[in-house]
Amino acid sequence: MKYLPVIGKYMYLIPMGIFGLFHFMNAEAMSGMVPEFLPAKIVWVYLTGVALIAAVAAVILNKKAQLALQLLGLMLLLFALLLWLPGAIGGDQTATTMFLKDIALAGGAWIFSKDQKD
Repeated sequence: MKYLPVIGKYMYLIPMGIFGLFHFMNAEAMSGMVPEFLPAKIVWVYLTGVALIAAVAAVILNKKAQLALQLLGLMLLLFALLLWLPGAIGGDQTATTMFLKDIALAGGAWIFSKDQKD
């Protein structure tokens, strides 16, 4: 039981790092998801990929981990609100699922951040 928090830490971080890598591997396709009001869509895809990977590195290296997780939570909440909420309001089941996933991950990042010592 004492290892569950450590296992949970990596169960949270590894997918975030993989999502970050996906932003570089599929940048062109992902740029279509960037909200219309934002310019330079591919730049936003790369920027969020860097942010995801940087958050993972900060937590693993225990350098500004609390701040990294707080910002990660904010970014995930913004994803939920900007990318998925409009579709969820419109009744799109996939968008609703993604909205709920992203707010859950944002909440997890914020809960996880309280245990970090910078």
